[in-house]
Amino acid sequence: MKNIKRTRFLGLTLLAAGMAVPAVAQLSKPRIIEFDAPGAGTGAGQGTYAVGANFGSLVTGYYLDAAGVNHGFIRESDGKVIVVDAPGAGASASQGTIAWAVLPDLTVTGYYIDANGVWHGFLRSPDGQFKTIDIPQAGAGAGQGTFAGNINPKKEISGYYIDPDSVSHGFLRDADGKLTIFDVAGAGTGAGQGTQAAWVTGMNPAGKIAGWYLDSIGAVHGFTRAPDGAITTFDAPGAVTDLPGVGTYETAVNPQGAVSGSYSDANGSYHGFLLTASGTVKLFDAPGAGPGYLQGTFSQGINPSDQVPGYVADANNVYHGFLYTPGHPVLVFDVPGAGAGAFQGTEPLTVSPSGVVTGYYIDANGVAHGFLRLP
Repeated sequence: MKNIKRTRFLGLTLLAAGMAVPAVAQLSKPRIIEFDAPGAGTGAGQGTYAVGANFGSLVTGYYLDAAGVNHGFIRESDGKVIVVDAPGAGASASQGTIAWAVLPDLTVTGYYIDANGVWHGFLRSPDGQFKTIDIPQAGAGAGQGTFAGNINPKKEISGYYIDPDSVSHGFLRDADGKLTIFDVAGAGTGAGQGTQAAWVTGMNPAGKIAGWYLDSIGAVHGFTRAPDGAITTFDAPGAVTDLPGVGTYETAVNPQGAVSGSYSDANGSYHGFLLTASGTVKLFDAPGAGPGYLQGTFSQGINPSDQVPGYVADANNVYHGFLYTPGHPVLVFDVPGAGAGAFQGTEPLTVSPSGVVTGYYIDANGVAHGFLRLP
């Protein structure tokens, strides 16, 4: 799998990542902390990609070093950075380790890319011990294998794998290692099609999983899988449903079961949505969203208060962060060091229960840096 920077939106090229404080308080006088992982490269396409901050200021992510190799990391609330390199990870450009989701005890999951370009899921315990997660049915070719993307307090891990025919299938692994494989009815069986679970915030504490599937023509549709295995599909109102590579992406689910995501219209422009726990659909666009192909509003995470972070691609393909709070105007913000050129800017991915937004920004030289936006 390509890294987030290169895929732009959670899954578009790949196949395709909770709050109790009053909204007004959360949106006033925020403080932004910028950071770089030790060892991060300083060339274009390199740097620090922060992806998850589900527990306040505890952040996961990865960085690309000067040779273009990926290394996972955990950044603790005091700023200490723990490097996460899985045994067996490749040491060449586009190989290495990606850390996606973390628990408060520093248990972390993600995947690594070996020297042959094959993906392998991993579980890292708080004491630094690694366990490799390989789904038996996963392919062993470059760009195939097992992608672990989420972990919940029950130590359940969800993700997907790519089989020898390059078809995606979802999986759930319980704390004892028992595997459940699932496919959405209607998912295609051709190369680049199938079922993909979202990552970082794609599974809630109860085990509800959000994601998307690509049908037989490659059109994209959202889905959720309940803890009892029941699967519900979803196409956002106004979403294209009959063109390959576009459609509805469910990218995050909160403890109450509300889902956030984005959908594309007939022009290939994206719009955000919130599907509440009660089933109400709320559509929104961030101010300044561009109307062109792969422009618009890209929702990423969600927290217990139904706040949704993400980024907006404007008409010049510059990225700006946003935070959507139901009942309030969409707030747009830029990290001070973010570049203002095409495919540069600010890209939030997750929001914690207390309203801490995390993500990364791309500077004027094309280098990535992590950030935290504290309410």
